[in-house]
Amino acid sequence: MPEITNQTIALVLAGGVGSRLHPLTADRAKPAVPFGGKYRIIDFTLSNCLESGLRRILVLTQYKSHSLQKHLRDGWSIFNPSLGEYITPVPPQMRTGERWYAGTADAVYQNLYLIERSGARYVLILSGDHIYRMDYAAMLEAHRATDAGVTVASMRVPCREASAFGVIEIDDTGCIVDFQEKPESPAPIPSEPDASLVSMGVYVFSVDVLLARLGQRHDISSDDFGKDVLPSLIEQVRVFAYQFGGKAGRVTADQYWRDVGTIDAYFEANMDLVRPVPAMDLYQPDWRIRTYESQNPPARTTRGESGMQGTCTDSMLCSGTIIAGGRVVHSILSPNVRLNEGATVESSILFESVQVGNGARVERSIIDKFVRVPPGETIGVDIEKDRARFVVSERGVVVVPRLYEFRSLASG
Repeated sequence: MPEITNQTIALVLAGGVGSRLHPLTADRAKPAVPFGGKYRIIDFTLSNCLESGLRRILVLTQYKSHSLQKHLRDGWSIFNPSLGEYITPVPPQMRTGERWYAGTADAVYQNLYLIERSGARYVLILSGDHIYRMDYAAMLEAHRATDAGVTVASMRVPCREASAFGVIEIDDTGCIVDFQEKPESPAPIPSEPDASLVSMGVYVFSVDVLLARLGQRHDISSDDFGKDVLPSLIEQVRVFAYQFGGKAGRVTADQYWRDVGTIDAYFEANMDLVRPVPAMDLYQPDWRIRTYESQNPPARTTRGESGMQGTCTDSMLCSGTIIAGGRVVHSILSPNVRLNEGATVESSILFESVQVGNGARVERSIIDKFVRVPPGETIGVDIEKDRARFVVSERGVVVVPRLYEFRSLASG
């Protein structure tokens, strides 16, 4: 019998607006937002597919998808179509009506034709905007072993945080007996009164179950798996919870999963990478995160024009970066960033080709691509000043948009 991954087609949902990540999503889809210096957010989901042995992947795109599609072309054209392997972006095709994807379930519904044509026995439905490592093959095996119609990846979170998720209740066998999307009072785990079991937004469907549920005359108001599809299926088929972060699978179990849908969540997930002992270790050899990487020279530190030495502490530097007499602390610098003499960057994320002028200071900030920070400028130091010109998050993270042009002193 073929491996279960050969019997599976993966659908990556990558069409969300990402409004809570604005202005980082002003010109790109949320899954295409840079992360960790050299990656895009979607690279983590696609790398999980690659390492899990999945070779048939549809990426359902929609809003501002050019950057995402370019990244898929440049970094993920790695499979052999002659062997039936592919990573294919699928925008709305109006096969079922004159509308865009209205939600997660509706996006899958509009592509049932592609699922049927694939001949797959199982459908793995994934989100393209979460940061985690996971062996999907182990989840697929668990789905088959329990003879489930649907399997939902689950994890434990504190009860106080669970209202942001779909909350799961299971019986002694792991079968889901109740599913509530973002309840005000989340049900605790019986043996752990301070924790709840929640959905990660990763689902395995047996194809016949998915086709039967979504193939019915579709109510356009029912567009979401958590709110509409899963609660109705619990009464009809066996729906099981798969525990994330256990010993099953080949990946080292770090139990790290983050939804980076807000500026603060995105910022903190990046900062996790530069902790002395990061919660997610990108340097694990057993489960690499793949991406597209441009051809740049090595990163380096050097002295500035007057001899001040560039320094870097607790930070990540990507290729092409030059610290010429500047100082970097607890920060992530993307490719081709340059810090000039006397400049300081602390607890910040600088996207590709950002330049920081002499004596400038950047703290707790995200600076998007191609911004030139003038000499002596400060960002993240005077929050009230920054609120008048930039987006500032609830926790005080300043976001400078792509190609922002600072006014010169002469222009006031």
